[in-house]
Amino acid sequence: MRTVGLSAWAAVGAALLLGRPASAEYALLTAPEQARLLELVRTDAAARAEFAAMVRGAEAALGRPPNPIRLIQTEGKLAGDPVKVATQHALADMGDLTDLSYAYLLTGEGRYAEQARLIILAWSRVNRPTGDPIDETNLEPLIVAYDFTRASYLAADRAEADAYLQRLIKAEWGARQLTTNWQSHRLKVIGLSAYVLGDGTQIARAVDGFKRLVDANLNADGTSYDFLERDALHYHVYDLEPLLTLAIAAHRHGLDFYDYVGAKGGSLRRSVQFLIPFCTGASQHREFVNSKVLFDRQRAANGEKGYQIGHLFRPAEGYRALSLAAVLDDAARPVLVPLASRSSDAMVQWNLVLGDAAQSR
Repeated sequence: MRTVGLSAWAAVGAALLLGRPASAEYALLTAPEQARLLELVRTDAAARAEFAAMVRGAEAALGRPPNPIRLIQTEGKLAGDPVKVATQHALADMGDLTDLSYAYLLTGEGRYAEQARLIILAWSRVNRPTGDPIDETNLEPLIVAYDFTRASYLAADRAEADAYLQRLIKAEWGARQLTTNWQSHRLKVIGLSAYVLGDGTQIARAVDGFKRLVDANLNADGTSYDFLERDALHYHVYDLEPLLTLAIAAHRHGLDFYDYVGAKGGSLRRSVQFLIPFCTGASQHREFVNSKVLFDRQRAANGEKGYQIGHLFRPAEGYRALSLAAVLDDAARPVLVPLASRSSDAMVQWNLVLGDAAQSR
């Protein structure tokens, strides 16, 4: 959990004492969830601490120039590659957008929305979507931040940001459609963008794409194609995280992706259940031993941490997926929440807060 400075506590206290305007309906958060979230950060010490750290991050982001990059390039590149390093530097904007958007959502302070708007428009003007979902999955915080701040935009700015999301959707559909984790990330990007834009046609396409992917990728025993292809729970988790994120968005619009059963008997619920024993320590798995993918061996040869062939899967790698599942899986929450709570990842902790807020549904 993040350390919270006194200034952040003061900022949170002042903002919440001022109160927040009546809950609004967003594409990616319902009004009851927003109201419950506000109540949690007012009354629950853990939620308040997480939000205080976000406010501190938002305060630090104010006035910082956006750093958009023309092409996001991480996929297929080894650690230390100068192009990948430049991309990672630019993507620091995404962390700022997460902090700014939630700070605005729960305080109504316009300066947070204004800084988020500056970053989003800068990326809209500079970045060129390529349709590579492994690169563009990194834009999730921008899509969420735009949802939370969109109503504050002037019409011309809203049209510009809308056009950027439309280009992103078009680029993703224009690339080769696969049945691996690539498609999981692609459908997340498309689905979240379509919900924010209120584009019914693209939402329907994303729903159909989700069903087709579950049909092809998830098995009745809970395994995924990526797990079997890469012999790595790392990639099973990488499959689940974007699909669970999309499933949460779909649930807010009345669709049950979590329990959709595919042609081979697979579902998100079963794939989460398959992961749980490896996160509790009841089961262990040596990663990448029988991977069929050359890039896995190249990363191992490059000495990249977490990609060494034969290392034991680390339970912490699965905590973010479990924290997302906890938003949807009421029955498994007593198992999922204590496991995910072990994480030092701030977004895992915030996902658990969001899961608590979702219990008001």
